[in-house]
Amino acid sequence: MTTPTDPGAAAAPTPAAPVCPRHPDRVSYVTCQRCGRPACPECQRPAAVGIHCVDCVREAARRTPATRTVLGGTVRGGRPVVTMTIIGLNVVSYVLQLVVPGWQNALIFAPSVGDLEPYRFLTAAFLHASIPHIAFNMIALWFIGPYLEIVLGRWRYIALYLLSALGGDVMVLLVADPYGRSWVTAVLGASGAIFGLFGAVVLVARRLGQSVRSMFVVIVLNLVMSFTIPGISWQGHIGGLVVGLVLGAVFAYAPRPRQRQVALVATVATGIALVLVVVLRYASVGA
Repeated sequence: MTTPTDPGAAAAPTPAAPVCPRHPDRVSYVTCQRCGRPACPECQRPAAVGIHCVDCVREAARRTPATRTVLGGTVRGGRPVVTMTIIGLNVVSYVLQLVVPGWQNALIFAPSVGDLEPYRFLTAAFLHASIPHIAFNMIALWFIGPYLEIVLGRWRYIALYLLSALGGDVMVLLVADPYGRSWVTAVLGASGAIFGLFGAVVLVARRLGQSVRSMFVVIVLNLVMSFTIPGISWQGHIGGLVVGLVLGAVFAYAPRPRQRQVALVATVATGIALVLVVVLRYASVGA
């Protein structure tokens, strides 16, 4: 016995194939264990149980508290990105010094031009006089930079480097004689920033219970060379070292529950103090 088909009855609709929300042109029968949405092979991420989609993985990572070092730096895997970037910028700038006419003159610092072109206080730290000059500074940066980048975290490390570089040129400005040759003598190099890292690493390592004797020896030897070898700006070295010691002390010994807040206040205050010193110095000489 058969049931006659009603010619007016519509055929049952064929269910649409599931597609990946991020790639609607791709059919996927694999679903995310968290949200239940289809996920194409490109958006699938293996999990302890089943498959998760890339959106759920990112959301879970965003909600997971970051692991921090004793001094409050965010623990990150992989290479020391900031240190490598700084080295790269210095190398690129040095190459440009060799191939672009006027590159060095446009960025180098001298007290006589700092009031009208204040960006030179920082740009001069990315210039170098010779291959041995840049090699020495970058090797020193590679040895101590990654350690500070890991322990302090990226933003405090960047602030330490830049403010130490600024502090070096500010000291050059303070010591220079407005009526003498030192006022128009140009300085360049990352040494001020490197000395700032030297100062900070001593305090950070001491705070973590590590030996700092070898670092003291390195600092003393470099200071001796600064005062005895002609052509080296001891002013820039001292200025960077002072800033590094100040920020290093704050970063290392800030109360643990308020490390990030204290570090931010200290960074901003140090930057403002250096700018204020520059303004008052130029005002005192009528610039």
